[in-house]
Amino acid sequence: MDRVAFYDTKPYDKIWFDRLCGDYGIDIKYIEGRLCEDTAALANGCRAAVIFVNDKLDAKTAKALERNGVGCVALRCAGYNNVDLSGAAGLKLYRVPAYSPAAVAEHAMALLLTLNRKTHKAYNRTKEHNFSLKGLCGFDLNGKTAGVVGTGKVGQAFVRICRGFGMRVIAYDPYPSRIPGVEYMPLYDVCRQSDIISLHCPLTSDTHHMLDGRAFSMMRRGVYIINTSRGALIDSEELLDAIKDGKVGGAGLDVYEEEIDFFYEDVSDEVIDDDTLEMLLSQPNVLVTSHQAFLTKEALRAIAEDTLYNLRCFFDGTPSENEIKPGANAKA
Repeated sequence: MDRVAFYDTKPYDKIWFDRLCGDYGIDIKYIEGRLCEDTAALANGCRAAVIFVNDKLDAKTAKALERNGVGCVALRCAGYNNVDLSGAAGLKLYRVPAYSPAAVAEHAMALLLTLNRKTHKAYNRTKEHNFSLKGLCGFDLNGKTAGVVGTGKVGQAFVRICRGFGMRVIAYDPYPSRIPGVEYMPLYDVCRQSDIISLHCPLTSDTHHMLDGRAFSMMRRGVYIINTSRGALIDSEELLDAIKDGKVGGAGLDVYEEEIDFFYEDVSDEVIDDDTLEMLLSQPNVLVTSHQAFLTKEALRAIAEDTLYNLRCFFDGTPSENEIKPGANAKA
């Protein structure tokens, strides 16, 4: 069997990889730590490595993997902003481009509905026998304008959900798709016209901090911001200022630009050394989840199947449509 090193392992990762790896002739060495230059040596004896969103594949790490006999890195996610493509040019790289667009889109809507109708607050109240409705008033989504930034598979799934709620949908994407009933326009026009803005695009040098102070200044007062893509799409300090000012009426964040030290881990007994994150968590109109939008049974199975397929293609020397190549555009 071909052996692979599997970094940043969590219990839910093993469920489908353990069930399916034998079918693909692959033996997995699970590693709890994240991939970096210092942990690359743990892949010794493996021909490939499997990584996730917070693993780091820069030039030094890539060279360290190669020295230990690794020729391939398979990402078990869609985005690859944590990969230095030029620095890792000596490795075959693969990703999972569409494990479950519905999972991420549904979580984005869950964040919006929870923020708007305040069901999380109602749950906590009624558990303590407080049945007051004070402070729980929301607004109808029907008839509101949703601005969808990025209309790849996840963005299109979110569009369908919004239209099911009777919302008008406008969109920004430098690579527009033909979606009936959706009007494309420049990003700042989306900012000006939207009641809700939901981000569904990859993190690149062009999209880094695409929602910054200027973008927030153009938005309608009380706009809701939803982000289930990558944290650094938003300038977190500018978002916090916009929330304090009342420009942003609510923010649902499944990602955060400095999440690597916190997300996926239990740090409940530690002091969080990130004032911006602490301030965001303290706001009554901010809902933060820990990068869990992908976490459904269906998505976990699809991730395992596609990752193992990519690895098998590498070992057999056959092409995979999921190979990452420099200059390629990753649509979320």
